[in-house]
Amino acid sequence: MIDLERIRAAAERARPHVQRTPMVPVEGALLKLECLQPTGSFKVRGFFAAALALPDERRKKGLITVSAGNAAQACAYAAHSLGVPCRVVMYETAPATKIDGVKRWGGEPMLMPRPALLDWLANEGWKSEPEAFIHPFADQEVMAGHGGLGLEVLDDVPALARVLVPVGGGGLIGGVASAIKGVRPDVEVIGVQSDGYALWTRALEAGGPVSITPDTIADGTTAPFDARMLPLMKGVVDRWLTVPEPRLRAAIPELAVAGKVVAEGAGALAYAALEQLEPGPDTVAVVSGGNIDPKLLASLLS
Repeated sequence: MIDLERIRAAAERARPHVQRTPMVPVEGALLKLECLQPTGSFKVRGFFAAALALPDERRKKGLITVSAGNAAQACAYAAHSLGVPCRVVMYETAPATKIDGVKRWGGEPMLMPRPALLDWLANEGWKSEPEAFIHPFADQEVMAGHGGLGLEVLDDVPALARVLVPVGGGGLIGGVASAIKGVRPDVEVIGVQSDGYALWTRALEAGGPVSITPDTIADGTTAPFDARMLPLMKGVVDRWLTVPEPRLRAAIPELAVAGKVVAEGAGALAYAALEQLEPGPDTVAVVSGGNIDPKLLASLLS
């Protein structure tokens, strides 16, 4: 697990730049609304924590990351707030709303086909770039920053019994679970994925790397397998739930109507999985982001 003191320090560094997001009751459980962060997702927590941990001279050269979209926006926003340049490597299929979000904060998107992007990541292409690279999920300070979310949940729900977290690369659940279990080991941490990209359940069954072609609207969870994350996924996630893609598509308009919450595919995963449990006020589902493509939202609402 990520060390609890490291999480507290990272959360404190990021605190002036992020929101303490609210929780709202929906469908008998509580939703943690990370979609209300400045860039529309939880990623700002980790990127501020990591950027502010860099030596000043390193940070001044700028920031660079690789992302399906939300980490890209978080990196650009953090760089803008700290007065440094930013470039981000993104899938060329990233939703236009996420590409525009990067540009809004002065970041420079570098679009690549998925195979080229995965090759750049696997071969550590950032080493030939001048900026400081922040890994979007496997960076220890990024995960520690995300752990601040877990500390907030513990503060707000003293009787917490379980927390459901959407899982892509594993950085969010790694940080949140480390924070929660560092204080309350008895709390159940549940990882949630779509059946259109059930990377970790398959990797855990195989005991090692798997390669899956994504077929899901939860584009924020389509990070590649990273062996560094496997021990953490084994150690902090108590069980896994898989959400059928049709259920995920139905959950987005449900959230909009029942909870007045706009969630993207990845953001709706934990809520969509609640029907597989007997939720109660001691159950928290993390709505990790709300950066949904407007055309997709309109089609799902109709």
